[in-house]
This record gives sequence, structure tokens and C-alpha cells, in this order.
Amino acid sequence: MRAFSNLKASIANYKTLDSKDKKTFWKEGFINNLMYILIIIAAIYTYTQNHKFLSVSSIVNIISLSAANIPIALGIAGCIVLTGTDLSAGRVVGLTACISASLLQSMDYATKMFPNLQPLPIPVVILIVVVVGGIVGFVNGWFVAQFKLHPFIVTLATQLITYGVLLLYIMINGNNGQPLSGLDNSFKNFVTGSLVKFFGVPIPNYVWYAIIMIAFMWFMWNKTTFGKNMFAVGSNPEAANVSGVNVMKTTIMVHTLAGMMYGITGFIESARIGSNTANTGLNYECDAIAACVIGGVSFVGGTGKISGVVMGVFLLRIIFVALNFLSINANLQYIIKGLIILVACAIDMRKYLVRK
Repeated sequence: MRAFSNLKASIANYKTLDSKDKKTFWKEGFINNLMYILIIIAAIYTYTQNHKFLSVSSIVNIISLSAANIPIALGIAGCIVLTGTDLSAGRVVGLTACISASLLQSMDYATKMFPNLQPLPIPVVILIVVVVGGIVGFVNGWFVAQFKLHPFIVTLATQLITYGVLLLYIMINGNNGQPLSGLDNSFKNFVTGSLVKFFGVPIPNYVWYAIIMIAFMWFMWNKTTFGKNMFAVGSNPEAANVSGVNVMKTTIMVHTLAGMMYGITGFIESARIGSNTANTGLNYECDAIAACVIGGVSFVGGTGKISGVVMGVFLLRIIFVALNFLSINANLQYIIKGLIILVACAIDMRKYLVRK
């Protein structure tokens, strides 16, 4: 109802513009929404080349792939709202994925990392990876807030540290870096099992977990003092401090919550891919950052919506699935991914410069 009212108000305002302003309106609208237009064109073109692109199984696949990446995007979005970023996100996902796998391997698996350890209860493992992710996030937030360091530098450092810890971890008990697989069936069923089918195609359980994460983060951003403080600090930390907002506490909390989201992503990813190595989580932060920027979370700070983040994740995943349907070289996809981030950030900054 609110959206309909806003639409009516926009139409009424448009009618009051003169011909020159109307041209400017359409020009700005086209440029600001260029990324969405290109994605829609790409989706239509892919469908004309391969009708299976919009089949039920393909749609469920896009939803499933998006759901797996939503928690990390929700986490990193908060860092971007604070005019920062988080380069450690992917490595935290890799570390927590390997921890999850090592604690939930089947007892009869020949190369089990901890041979005498029974698979731990799933809630306990979730708690462990959330705490591990939260610790990395806390360290990031503390250094950013305490020493006024740029998040790029801090998270670059913790990325390397986390990767080193991961490499040491997978060498424990003579594992010697072997892939951590042979996961317990209860773990796989909990994450990748299915209770619901969509036109005969099973929907993985982790899609519902992603929806829970979306609801939780929406509540945190929009209905709590923490969320209001986060946007205040992102918009203007000096003004927020004068208004009584504890900038240091807010910064640490945002990064800690982000780390916890990475831990949940690692837990899901561990069961989803089934075989976890030191490369698990590699470059995941790039996809998450791109999704956030596409979804309207601005590097200028203080701007962003959970709905936009979710939309960004889906749109980005549609592009990647479309590229696979078009049989685009996997190496070329990295170039396309980089261009998407570059163009999205350029459009975002242009909006800011125009407002100035």
C-alpha cells in the first residue's frame, strides 16, 4: 500500500516537470538503473538461446545458490553501510566450513580428522562456528574503531591470518591438508535435505535458513537501536558521536555480527559442497560485495536495505547461471564479475556526486 502511494506521488511530481526536466529524469533513471537493465537483457537473451534457463529446476537452482550466499552478503552489507568493507569474509567462510566438516564427519569415514570423536550435535557445531566467525569480526571491528584504521587494511590483515589458521587446522592429526569430506548423514540432511518440493523439484533446507537470516537481519537493521546507530555512524560518525551514539561499540558490533553471518555461511557451505579444502570460500567476499552494491548498499555510507541486498544476490546469481547456460569460459567469468563490481560502484558514486 505504501509503495502504491509512493508511486502515485512520483507520477504526480513527474507531471509537474517541464520538458527539459523530464528528459533529465529519464536520463538519470536510465543511468542509475543501468545494471538492472543489463541483467534483464542478459536474462532474456539467455532464455532465447536456451529455454531451460527458466525451467523449474533452473529457477530452484538459482534460488538455492542465492540462499547459500545470502548470509555472507547480509553480514558484509553492514560493513559497507559503515563506509567500509571486509576482505576476510571468504576466508572466515572457509575456516568455519572446515571446522564444521571436521566435527561432523561420519565415524566410518576412513580418513576422519578426529577418529575417536563422535559427530557433535548440530546446534553445538553451529554455536562453535558462529563464535569463531564472531571473534574474527570482533577483531576487525576493534582495530577499525580503536585505531581508526581503514577496514580495507584491517580485513586484509585478518584475511591472511585467518587463511594461515585454516592451513594449520587442516594439517591437524596428520590430515596433511586432505579434503574434509565423508560428512555425517544427519549433517547433510539438515542442510541439503528437503521437506518441500516446487513442482516436483526439491527445495534444500538451507533456503529456509536463509529466509530466517533475512528476517533476523531485517529486524536488527530496522527495529533496533543498533540498526539506527549503524546508519547514523555510517552517515556521519562525528554527528552520531555528538548525538550520544557509542561509535566504537557500534562499529565493533557491526563487524562482530558480520563475522557471525560468515560462520553460518561456512556451516551451510560445508554440507552443500561436501568436500572442504583450504580453497573453500575463496573470493566469496567479491560476490557478496558486488551483490550489496547492485542492491543499493552504498560505499558512501549510511544507505542500504536488506531487501536490496537480497535482490542483489539474486540478480548476481542470475547472471552467473546465465553465463553457464551460454557456455561462457569460466576464466572469462572472473572478468565479467570484476566489471560488474566496477560498473556498480561507478553508478553508486555517480548518484552521490549528482546529489552533491
